[in-house]
Amino acid sequence: MRHPISLAFLTTFDVGPVEAVRIAAATGYQSVGLRLLPAAPGTEPAYPLLDDPATLREVLAAMADTGIHVGDVEIIRLKPENDWDQFARFCARAQLLGARHVLVAGDDPDPQRLTASFARFCDLAAPCGLTADLEFMPWTAVPDLNAALAIVEAVDKPNGGVLVDALHYDRSATTLEQIAALPRQRMNYVQFCDGPVPYDPSDEGLIRIARGERLLPGEGGIDLLGLAQILPEGVPVSVEIPHRALAQTMPPQDRAARAYQATRLLLEKAWTPAQA
Repeated sequence: MRHPISLAFLTTFDVGPVEAVRIAAATGYQSVGLRLLPAAPGTEPAYPLLDDPATLREVLAAMADTGIHVGDVEIIRLKPENDWDQFARFCARAQLLGARHVLVAGDDPDPQRLTASFARFCDLAAPCGLTADLEFMPWTAVPDLNAALAIVEAVDKPNGGVLVDALHYDRSATTLEQIAALPRQRMNYVQFCDGPVPYDPSDEGLIRIARGERLLPGEGGIDLLGLAQILPEGVPVSVEIPHRALAQTMPPQDRAARAYQATRLLLEKAWTPAQA
């Protein structure tokens, strides 16, 4: 397989980490993404995996049983003020899980301070064997690929990367040519989904789709085939397809299976010209 496929946290947001590991194994994924800190504090429950030893033991046992490893952990939000002790616990727990990548979001409007915070987090993550992958999102202080790459290159840390999410690439001032030009060492993994076209371009509309109305590859209007065709070989693809309405009627394992099959078919289609 040219791209290992990972089950992102949001695709099966309604299950705990142990079940997520087992669902990933049952539906063909090579790895899983787990959430240790909320994306929107105050609107999500605490995630016990960060601090609860029993939950950690159960997840590690499930990983040993299934052969699934942790691809990425989320989410570090860099703000004007950060809890660096909490971030240190986050990295230590990620290391115990054998995670490889950390999803980082930039929520500080001061570019210099945000860059300094990203550098500090890279230094915190490096001894734990983790990459720090700055995800651009149109409604944040890092709205597009150029903004993310400017921070990552200014910091110039070996473990610093840019996270390309297919939805945000499509909704931002980012082109396939820019993604193709991204240095390989700055692309540690990518996120795949499709999205509706047309769409509400307001921040509220973008966030609503990103967190709960994404579509399977082929169901929307994003040029996923073009994106897949320019990915360097070996870059893991994290399948992030939260659909909260569908979750009311379809079990999480079935949703994960559909997401895997749609993504694999797309990737195989992208590989075909190179194999001909």
